[in-house]
Formats: sequence, C-alpha cells, structure tokens
Amino acid sequence: MNILVLYAHPVETSFNAALHRTIVERLTAAGHSVDDCDLYAEDFDPRMTRAERLAYHGEHTVGEGVRRYVDRLRRADALVLSFPVWNFGYPAILKGFFDRVFLPGVSFRMIDGEAIPSLHNIRKVAAITTYGGSRFRALLVGDPPRKTVTRLLRSTVKPFAPVSYLAHYSMNRSTDRSREAFMMKVAERMDRF
Repeated sequence: MNILVLYAHPVETSFNAALHRTIVERLTAAGHSVDDCDLYAEDFDPRMTRAERLAYHGEHTVGEGVRRYVDRLRRADALVLSFPVWNFGYPAILKGFFDRVFLPGVSFRMIDGEAIPSLHNIRKVAAITTYGGSRFRALLVGDPPRKTVTRLLRSTVKPFAPVSYLAHYSMNRSTDRSREAFMMKVAERMDRF
C-alpha cells in the first residue's frame, strides 16, 4: 500500500519526532511504500494566497505552490497523520495543509452548492497525536482534532474506510513509562496497518 505520512512538528528531538520515526520505520518494515511528508522539513507554507482563495471554487485550479502535494495525496492509498494537539487544535502548518491541499476537485466536488466527498483513493486513515492536557479537558472543549479526523476526514475518504485515532493525553504529566507504553501501541498499530 502507498501510504502518505503527514508529519507536523518542528522539533527533531521531541516525543512526536520519535513517534514519527516509529511510524515510518514500522510501516516500511511491514512492506508498505511510505511517502514521508515532513511539513516543517519541506518548508510547507500554510498560508493560502489571495490568488488561491479567488480560484478556490474552480475545481480544476490547483496552484503551483501545492500541486506536488495534491499529486502525492492522489497517489496515496492510505493516510497517516502524526502531529501534536496545540491549543486543542492542529498545528497551523497542518491546518494550512488541509486548507490549501484538500481542495474542491481534490477531496470533494461541488455539485449544486453541496460538497460531495471524492478522496476515495484513501482506503485507510490513522492519526497519531499527543495532547498536553487530559482527555477530560479535551472533552470539555469538544476535542476538535479527534472530531475532524473521525467525522469530517472519514466522510471525505473512501466510504467505510477504517479510521483510527491514537492519542497520548496529559503529555505535561507524562512519564517514561506512559510514553513507552504509547510508543508500543503505535508500533503495534503500524505493524498491522
């Protein structure tokens, strides 16, 4: 399977970086073809330009700044997201990726003013993430990243595609043991992906 791994963390020594390395290593070892898209290393610009916004609803208009990312997304059979949750949302660089790459004509088509999902080449999705706060705190604010992955992204990809969401909560109080246990869980999930 051709798997696009979208990684969004700026620090190469972080726990998220270690998770990302594990994801790529385990998927590769399992025989998958991995397109490792490190948004920070690739210097992805999350800002939608004026021209991109003006052309947004033209389904056949993909700006030069994102064409290669659209091509990578279209080639993928599966998508794995690896990111931290900051302020109960995505890092800006990942949010910008969704805004600039998940375009009409790419992830959905507009028909009579209705968005019809069309990213059906993606047959499987996983999100691996960390939260500084507890699961309870995330629930209090509605846990937007989880809902976006398990509801919105799920509705955009192939119908009935499996979607998993693995989160390590309370990173601010995590221990070597809790991080190791989560790392093992991620490794096992990627081995079976």
